[in-house]
Amino acid sequence: MRIHQHWLGLDPATRGASVAMGNFDGVHKGHVAVIKLAQGQGPLGVITFEPHPRQFFAPNAPSFRLMNAEARANRLAKIGVEQLFELPFDASLAGLSPEAFAREVLADGLGISHLVVGADFCFGKGRSGNAHDLQVLGERFGFRVTIADLVEHQGREISSTAIRQALSDGRPRDAASMLGHWHRIEGEVIHGEKRGRDLGYPTANMSIDGLHLPKFGVYAVKADVLTGPQTGSYIGAASLGVRPMFGENVPNLETFLFDFTGDLYGQHLSIAMVDYLRPEMKFDGLPGLMDQMAADCEQARAILQTL
Repeated sequence: MRIHQHWLGLDPATRGASVAMGNFDGVHKGHVAVIKLAQGQGPLGVITFEPHPRQFFAPNAPSFRLMNAEARANRLAKIGVEQLFELPFDASLAGLSPEAFAREVLADGLGISHLVVGADFCFGKGRSGNAHDLQVLGERFGFRVTIADLVEHQGREISSTAIRQALSDGRPRDAASMLGHWHRIEGEVIHGEKRGRDLGYPTANMSIDGLHLPKFGVYAVKADVLTGPQTGSYIGAASLGVRPMFGENVPNLETFLFDFTGDLYGQHLSIAMVDYLRPEMKFDGLPGLMDQMAADCEQARAILQTL
């Protein structure tokens, strides 16, 4: 998959794509249904925005994203997207009228042949344009527009909001049923305090800055090492939270991979949250913590070996 972070001066070979457009946070079943409607009518593309428009307009609001840009791109590649147009969302783009966006970005810039959007899609300055406006503008500027119906799960519309709530409640399997895949946290392994190594449980530490925070606690996880000499799939247990045994800390994700040896610093991991095991706890001392960690790993291994 090729990733383009602008819409001007693109390789002529990228023109003529059939694209789905949206933020696609989580790439859930509803998003996939929109994207699949664009298949078979030219090179398959996706238009999305970075940062998320909500981040641009409310930069100090609580973190809400289910995926960072890296995780979203990886998921889109897995479902067959060939061209990802990750447009920079800034004051210039936000200020375009619906007509100017359709003409300058979609028609002249990207040269799309077909566009698919969800029924609730809004665009242009002040969100003044809607999906039906796109159909009218598409006829004027030379691209066809398909409006996708909203997708339901168990009688309710699938939404990123519902998925966030499931994760906040410690229900990763319910989130996965709406996503169509495990909820994953992806990114680079960073240096931590190395306490896990001293305790016999070396962990891969990852930042969760900018992401919606699932319920703090311990999880059974599946892990993909995406880069480096030890690429592959593993299972393990992960602690997400602030580590109350050791004072005040910035929330992060610490993953212990079973049956793994090696150095993962600087490599990129994708951690799938499978089951919530227990909340964060503060123990009277290290022996209690280590006993609980052993029990957590045993429980996680038993769960993951059944998948």
